[in-house]
Amino acid sequence: MTFLTLAQIRAALALSGFDSEAAQRLMAPRPRAMRRSEARAGAPRQASVLVLLYPRDGELAVVLVRRAAHPQDVHSGQIGLPGGAREPGETALQAALREAREELGLREPVHVLGQLTQVYIPPSDFMVTPVVGHVARRPAWQPDAAEVVEVIECPLGWLLDDTRKVVEEWPVGDSSMRVPWYNIAGHKVWGATAIILSELEQRLRLVLGP
Repeated sequence: MTFLTLAQIRAALALSGFDSEAAQRLMAPRPRAMRRSEARAGAPRQASVLVLLYPRDGELAVVLVRRAAHPQDVHSGQIGLPGGAREPGETALQAALREAREELGLREPVHVLGQLTQVYIPPSDFMVTPVVGHVARRPAWQPDAAEVVEVIECPLGWLLDDTRKVVEEWPVGDSSMRVPWYNIAGHKVWGATAIILSELEQRLRLVLGP
């Protein structure tokens, strides 16, 4: 497995001329709208997620959560990054940190490394900003049981392991959808979360080289 450093993460986030949409599409379901339709009324709701990196067993890891089931939430029960809708007056960073504190009990000071490209989520009409941050030690997770039913720790090097990628055809009504997903300890990580992680993965591949 590839062991990654913070210097490589910073270099990956600082790449100029990087085609983020092409990187995102590699793990996006098909068909899927990557941009909001101009015919859709109003403006998308704003949300943030935190791509939180931290040391675990001598390597960098990223935390994911399995969300609790809520009948009115289209993302209910899915695997995702900690985060949620922005409150009035919040910046993307403030929302990402607040949500991580509320969902995971995060108390460690977060060093912000940068952001990834925004991702549009058609079913919920959210525009999501991924904020990348690092904490110096593995947090003592204290998940809010009303929001999070499982904390999933993913070694960052797993994103570069192609054996952890799966592509399936999922039935959708009278048709089907091609769905790529990361196999993270038996969990299917797909949709917007896989799209965000795919951009980070492809940035890292460029930095690491052949």
